[in-house]
Amino acid sequence: MLKLDPIVSTKIWGYELWKASTHENGCQKEFMDFAQGDYPLLVKVIQADDVLSIQVHPDDKKAKELEDCRGKTECWYVLEAKEDARLIYGMNKEYTPEEIKEAVKNNTLESFVRSVPVKAGDFAYIPAGTVHAIGPGLRLLEVQQSSDITYRLYDWGRGRECHLEKAVSCIKNLDAQEIIQFDKTFECPYFTLEKFKTEPSRKETVKCRETSGPSSVALLFVLDGEGTINGEKAQKEDVFAFRDGESFLAEGNLTLMKIIPGAIEQ
Repeated sequence: MLKLDPIVSTKIWGYELWKASTHENGCQKEFMDFAQGDYPLLVKVIQADDVLSIQVHPDDKKAKELEDCRGKTECWYVLEAKEDARLIYGMNKEYTPEEIKEAVKNNTLESFVRSVPVKAGDFAYIPAGTVHAIGPGLRLLEVQQSSDITYRLYDWGRGRECHLEKAVSCIKNLDAQEIIQFDKTFECPYFTLEKFKTEPSRKETVKCRETSGPSSVALLFVLDGEGTINGEKAQKEDVFAFRDGESFLAEGNLTLMKIIPGAIEQ
């Protein structure tokens, strides 16, 4: 077992804590050694004090073509939300590339996207190709492919570089899934999440899809509470890494999210 120390990344809209990363833009070397290579997931806590850009991420095929890297499918679990906090999540209907470019030029893109109210415990799945943005007043757990590629469509006049042509080429007119309160599990080709409580304790042997290599490492993220994991102090937003076949004993009043890499070879 390894308890991970986050890497802090300050942004103009707030900050990110890279909680589990072997990505070159923010690598926890101790975690890379533990995982024995390039871990396929990147786990963050995002604190949004202002709205993020309206953006889109490429899928694996497009990312390979444009940047020679992984794509970026991700999900969000809402840790904290101020009253009236919202996410931009998908588009209102199918638009042509020309319509999207014209809306960006005329500063009317906001009328093309879905703005959805959210609260603590809500969950959003963001497959690559989905237009999205995080609104102010939100703190999120983000689980994603280990990729740092973002194409901004629109940045609210803040003057940062946008990537209109690449962004438009990556948009998929996906039917955005409904934002729901996270129940117990979620699974997609890239990751599986399981939420559970430890009252009064829980002992378990970690099982992953692979028996060796980086994808055989699972993570425990502390959503809430205080206690211990294998005798080590655990509190809100701590992350612990386990190799396949390792056991853990979680004790105390803890709510945990287990994160396991998916079946896709990366």
